[in-house]
Amino acid sequence: MKTIIDKADSRGFARYDWLETYRTFSFANYHNPERMGFGALRVLNDDIIAPKMGFDMHPHRNMEIVTIPLYGKLRHGDSLQNAETITYGDIQVMSAGSGIVHSEYNASESEPVGLLQIWILPKTNGGTPRYNSFDIRSKLRPNELCEIIAPDLETALGQDTWFFLGEFEHEAKLNYTLHSKQNGVYMFVIEGKVSDSKGDLSLERRDGAGIYEVESLAFNISKDSKILLIEVPM
Repeated sequence: MKTIIDKADSRGFARYDWLETYRTFSFANYHNPERMGFGALRVLNDDIIAPKMGFDMHPHRNMEIVTIPLYGKLRHGDSLQNAETITYGDIQVMSAGSGIVHSEYNASESEPVGLLQIWILPKTNGGTPRYNSFDIRSKLRPNELCEIIAPDLETALGQDTWFFLGEFEHEAKLNYTLHSKQNGVYMFVIEGKVSDSKGDLSLERRDGAGIYEVESLAFNISKDSKILLIEVPM
């Protein structure tokens, strides 16, 4: 088993009048040659957008983009004529393909919106752009790691990728078996603490870890934790 640790305080950071953003991997003006992604996982940004502010219309190509609101209201618009507002319990899944233009704004006049934006490299370039949002509330069960994106679900990306979200009110033991020996797992601790069963790995709020060359994993989850796990081809 090989492990890469990305501590929260080692991430790239930028602050603007309307945005605070923490970047686990190289993105925009944050460039770290040792942080260029993890397998097919290319971007993991942790953003806070000020009220009534946001990202103006801008283009993307050849990328699978997943947006997970953590709190607040996020308003989306795009060149495919989609326009909607999502909150925690919803996710956005967008395949940029041959090209799409979109915007993301805080829909509130008084409260910030927090979100994770995740980019995954696609299997092939130049596909037909598409956008969907999904209500995942029915998939989220307390104290379980719940599958929210997978190749055999309606939330599927243009890559063999699995996303799991877990909300743990109590201490729990987590066992996870990878779908392929050629894959790796990236665990991001949104809130709380996670350690491996051997005590060699300890992650806290906003820490991340990439784990590969392994078939299965065993973790201890502390109470009041929220965990995002992403399995991707390496």
